Parts: sequence; structure tokens; C-alpha cells
Amino acid sequence: MKRKSLDEEIYKDRAINDLILFAIYLLNEKKEKCTFEKLVKECFTLFPKTFSFSKYPKWPDSRKLDRPLRTLRKRKLITGNPKASFSLTKSGKKLAEEMIKAFRQRKLKFE
Repeated sequence: MKRKSLDEEIYKDRAINDLILFAIYLLNEKKEKCTFEKLVKECFTLFPKTFSFSKYPKWPDSRKLDRPLRTLRKRKLITGNPKASFSLTKSGKKLAEEMIKAFRQRKLKFE
């Protein structure tokens, strides 16, 4: 099933770390292994304006995930690394679920 991108108005003011947590959560909910490549694809598919090259908006920019992933790991919201896979900690999952509630209040459809 192909995911649609979300309306930019809904996510443009969200921190990139929050968007990454959201994408990891969705991959985990689909029971998919959250590899770096899948995470780049998921982030770009859901949030193309945030995760694309500025001069080439149709291409995902994986560099935009590098520092935020390290920050999320340091804050103990995720575990894993780009060579293996990523998963949410309990606190990371809680934050992602709070974001989903906020998005749903704006009547968003995720799938």
C-alpha cells in the first residue's frame, strides 16, 4: 500500500526530530524493520518538503536525518544505528503517540 504525503500545513511547524519519531513509529506498527534506507523513504514520502534537497525537491536528502537521529539516540528516545535498524524506546513511543493524537485532531489520515 502506497502512503501519501501529509499536507505541509500540518507538519511544517513540527520539529524534524518529531517527524522522524513519527516515521519510525509507523514503520514499527507495520511490523517492518526500520532500516536507515526505509526510514529515509518513509520520512520523504510522508514529509517531502522537510526531507528533500532544496534544489531538487523530488529527491530525498538522507543527510537531514543524520544529526537528528544522533540527538534522538542521545535523548534516549530511539535505539539502533544506521547499519542495523532503529526502534523507539518507551518514551519515544509515547511522544510519537502524542503526535498522532495531535495530527488526528486535525483530521489527518495516515494511510
